[in-house]
Amino acid sequence: QVQLVESGGGLVQAGGSLRLSCAASGRTFSTYDMGWFRQAPGKEREFVAAMRWSGGSTFYADSVKGRFTISRDNAKNTVGLQMNSLKPEDTAVYYCAASPTVKALGVARFYAYWGQGTQVTVSS
Repeated sequence: QVQLVESGGGLVQAGGSLRLSCAASGRTFSTYDMGWFRQAPGKEREFVAAMRWSGGSTFYADSVKGRFTISRDNAKNTVGLQMNSLKPEDTAVYYCAASPTVKALGVARFYAYWGQGTQVTVSS
């Protein structure tokens, strides 16, 4: 069992930066693939970024590529999402997700564990 708790959300102006953090419980965190998803009001949950358990492979949605960076610290059981050059369309609730050996990192249904989400609001 893994429990995930996100933090770091907030209100920021367009062009600004935020760093989200996801703290995971469980001794097997280092063997879990990790992902970030987001959901805006009235829209479906969408993939943002993901990283394999080994940390060697990262994947990003086209909409955030070059602006967002996912990272993980297995010693501290945390995964981060650095968000730069934020845009109003990045406004959403951001969720951290985890699962062992995710078949397709960009697909939400392949993740077994989810955090409660943290709100990110980007003003224009």
